[in-house]
Amino acid sequence: MSKKELYEQKTEELLLPIMEEQGFELVDVEYVKEGGSWYLRAYIDKPGGITVDDCETVSRQLSDLLDEKDYIEDSYILEVSSPGLGRPLKKEKDFERSLGEEIEIRTYRPVQHQKEFRGLLTAYDKNSITIETENHESMVFAREDVALARLAFDF
Repeated sequence: MSKKELYEQKTEELLLPIMEEQGFELVDVEYVKEGGSWYLRAYIDKPGGITVDDCETVSRQLSDLLDEKDYIEDSYILEVSSPGLGRPLKKEKDFERSLGEEIEIRTYRPVQHQKEFRGLLTAYDKNSITIETENHESMVFAREDVALARLAFDF
């Protein structure tokens, strides 16, 4: 297990009791380096949406636990936020909740000369994601070929 995966897993373990106590859902945890700084990000949600106050509450509780456990060697910036409109689909529960919804898929390599696809999520399993395009064409993507799957949104 990489340092990144270990930090994410330990942080998720710290967050789960907080999520349960608050009635929130833990969408994702990521530990990433951007522009020379490390970021520890927790994405949380609840029915009706998450508020700034909700993020602050979780951030304070998590920050105290992180200070106490002190397992992250690097200096980092802690962020707690909503998953946003283009919510990524990563876990089985994300795909389950999004069946029948319009999603966007980005692939690592071109498929039929393109890397971005949009359609209704019609099926998924641990190995594949199936969408129906606006042309009523069914497309199946191997999960290992998918760089990003997220809920689609229009402005």
